[in-house]
Amino acid sequence: MTDATSGSGGASSLFTVDALTRKRNAAETRFRAYGIIAITVSLLFLVILLGTIIRNGMPAFQQSFITLPVHLDAAKLDKNGNRNPDDLKKVTTFGYGPLIDRALEVHVAELGIETPFTKAKELNPLLSASAAAIVRDQVLASPDLIGKTVEFRILASSRVDGYLKGRVTRDSVARDKSINAEHLDLADALRKEGVLTKGFNWDFITGADASESRPEQAGIGVSMLGSFFMMLVVLIFSLPIGVAASIYLEEFAAKNRFNDLIEVNISNLAAVPSIVFGILGLAVFIQFAHLPQSAPLVGGLVLTLMTLPTIIISTRASLKSVPPSIRDAALGVGASKMQSVFHHVLPLAMPGILTGTIIGLAQALGETAPLLLIGMVGYIASNYPNGIAEGFLNPNSAMPAQIYEWAKRADPAYYERAWGGIIILLLFLMTMNIIAIILRRKFERRW
Repeated sequence: MTDATSGSGGASSLFTVDALTRKRNAAETRFRAYGIIAITVSLLFLVILLGTIIRNGMPAFQQSFITLPVHLDAAKLDKNGNRNPDDLKKVTTFGYGPLIDRALEVHVAELGIETPFTKAKELNPLLSASAAAIVRDQVLASPDLIGKTVEFRILASSRVDGYLKGRVTRDSVARDKSINAEHLDLADALRKEGVLTKGFNWDFITGADASESRPEQAGIGVSMLGSFFMMLVVLIFSLPIGVAASIYLEEFAAKNRFNDLIEVNISNLAAVPSIVFGILGLAVFIQFAHLPQSAPLVGGLVLTLMTLPTIIISTRASLKSVPPSIRDAALGVGASKMQSVFHHVLPLAMPGILTGTIIGLAQALGETAPLLLIGMVGYIASNYPNGIAEGFLNPNSAMPAQIYEWAKRADPAYYERAWGGIIILLLFLMTMNIIAIILRRKFERRW
């Protein structure tokens, strides 16, 4: 017997790589290279996207302030001298404005800063349009301040704030009717003296939206609360309905054409554009049911309709992943069909159900198009609700709707806040996905 690989009949060794094998190995190498290139490009674009969001959004978390001692003249704020709250409320912000302008003029003179401005009113572009309202609110809260010189931390105007952040330049203010280069010179001098400072902007996180003339005062806090109430509505309705529908279709429904039609339609609904659900919500919940427009309750119901298909599909997939032997073992020891499902199958499928639910909620949290149809985009969320009932029923906005509203406003300060709102929204989404991972790990069981 001879070695077949060493004969002279032309047979090659098994260890010799022939042309076909070389071609196949080269194809595999190219495929791996394509995969690595695709992953690298994807990561590169992700880094660019996150870098752009952080670079453009982080300035929204910083705000410029002017520390100013203001003399609260009793002759103008409390003519009767009785500190009666009803009389004090009669003095509008127009009564406080001249006091603030005069205080800034006096403070500039005391610091020895020379300016070309001859009237106190000409210094007003340095201050936010909300300055008078801020001072008035503090005086109404503490009437004893009247007659004293009180130091206030007042918001700088959006132009001055943009100048300190590099968003506004001297070339751009040459075409700006609100502020000029002399104001920027004064801002530099005040910054040198420590009067004009920049600090963390908590009001952006906790505050409410503002009008177009006060972008420096705008915050996303009220919209965050609106999104919270909407997500509560979505969770309360979508989780029990979605899980119940999934259990019936997967475990109890007969296999016939009618149920097959239902399953196909659920899959189709998951691919329907979200704005279609907005039109449905407008017709059913607002025009037919007469629920309040722009309310988080209506927004939550619309997003529930949009989220249900996602939850049903993910829940059915989780139920299918439980081995049939679990069901057979439960039935074999005398359990009923319902007992086998609720005592054995459902607990084992719970990690996937929770994960699918949270992913569905995260998807609903970032939706804007359905909210546009029910009016939550056009509403300015300027006040916090008083109580839980108002939180559900009073008009409000949501984070994606608020971001959309800021992005379309003319002032660049609002564009900056839109990027900052995206950062907060992404943090919410990351938190929800992390919770989904933790819950999956916590409830995961192996068989």
